[in-house]
Amino acid sequence: MAQEHTFATPAPAGLAALAVACFGFAAVFLGWVKVEGLPILFAWLVGGGVVQYTTAVMELKDHNITGGNVFLFFSAFFMFGASLSVLSKFLMIKFGMAPHAYVEGWTWMAGAGFLTLVTPAYLKGNKLIFILVVFVDIVLWTIVGLDLGKIDPAVGKPIVGWLLIASGWIGIYIAGAVVCNTVFGRVIFPLPAPFVK
Repeated sequence: MAQEHTFATPAPAGLAALAVACFGFAAVFLGWVKVEGLPILFAWLVGGGVVQYTTAVMELKDHNITGGNVFLFFSAFFMFGASLSVLSKFLMIKFGMAPHAYVEGWTWMAGAGFLTLVTPAYLKGNKLIFILVVFVDIVLWTIVGLDLGKIDPAVGKPIVGWLLIASGWIGIYIAGAVVCNTVFGRVIFPLPAPFVK
């Protein structure tokens, strides 16, 4: 069902903010960003959190229960919570403490469970958004396993990193397609039909 907006939909900006987090975390999980880069990631995640919170509020106002709630959850935990976690880990490392990730495994479990349970709602969106959400489901459950010490980092970190890069590019494509297709009033960048009408 199409959403009626009193403003233009902010979902493209929310997806672009998601891509920022995806690319930033991917670089960390793939070992391309060292500890000294974590405060910069913190700053970018805070910026993304503002965008996703704004997106969530506008989408919820326009009765988009799926997108609004997922953006709201992601703004709080994938952006703001994760930014504070990244900064905390940086400070702990700099002050000679080893971050103990097990608590995050338990907290990420809530995020993974929430997104997994709402994933079927994305079957009514275009196929690309559904694929993006499934990729992020896999990422979150893999992070849970990594943080709980149940998945070997040599196996889990590349899975997380590469799926985040793929998710980020899917989000950017969808964002560009929504904006351009709306502005031109025709298909500039095609989006596949939903799995479920």
